[in-house]
Amino acid sequence: MIRQKDGFQGERQIVLPPVIVEMERKDPLVSSLYVTDIGYYPNATNHYRARKQPIDQYVLIYCVEGSGFYVLNDKEYQVEKNQFFILPANIPHIYGAKEGGSWTIYWVHFCGEHAAIYAEGMQTPQNISVAINSRIRDRINIFEEILSTLYVDESDSGVDIEALRYASSLLHHFLASMRFLGQFRKSSPISGNIVEAAIHFMEENIGNRITLQDVLDYVGYSQSHFSSLFKKQTGQSPLAYFNQLKIDYACTLLKETDLKMNQICYKIGIEDPFYFSRLFSKAKGMSPTEYRQRK
Repeated sequence: MIRQKDGFQGERQIVLPPVIVEMERKDPLVSSLYVTDIGYYPNATNHYRARKQPIDQYVLIYCVEGSGFYVLNDKEYQVEKNQFFILPANIPHIYGAKEGGSWTIYWVHFCGEHAAIYAEGMQTPQNISVAINSRIRDRINIFEEILSTLYVDESDSGVDIEALRYASSLLHHFLASMRFLGQFRKSSPISGNIVEAAIHFMEENIGNRITLQDVLDYVGYSQSHFSSLFKKQTGQSPLAYFNQLKIDYACTLLKETDLKMNQICYKIGIEDPFYFSRLFSKAKGMSPTEYRQRK
């Protein structure tokens, strides 16, 4: 079987050099919690990583699509969509996508004086299912901000200490959103409106492929009644509205990031760049490339 540790289409990752990690370790603020490696692997088929020699970092894997597994202390665990786990430092481990399949994961290696607090009790698969107050998209936005903060262009002189301190603060928030899931969700207002609940479900799945049946299962309504109610309130069918959300998010990514087109496609759950371009052009009257140039 083909096994691959990285190099997936649309992936993004940052591996901080030892000199930067040493800066983090010595800084009185950053040393509490800091990133050493971070990345996003979309649709990572045959992903596999085995570390017989342990590393001194904690490893968080957050699966948002597909399924995988990991082996820790000679025990194998299965990981499904909307689950995460944290591998402890200094212990050999193995992880990867389900055999013959793929998974989409956000991952981060982290260290620091407070790292063990966030990892406590997280060695088994933890559920982060979509709910009316789940805030999955908020969590992903925090992750994206860490990535953009640590990204260094070839023309830059390097990551400065202020950027490292900000990334450390964001990492506290990101890990806290998972370690203290109940508290993170309590700060989100809950709506009793069924259409708003459905839109929330769509927003939480903006990077995934979902069907109308998935939405119906979530809200617990029949197709005819829900579709009529949804169109009356929004003026669109549920799936047309979901596609509009994807295009709106793509517009944000085109304006505010330097992500490549195939990377944006994966972020909005559309793997075919030609289909994405047609859908975008129909909605905006111009191609994604033209839109980026104008904005």
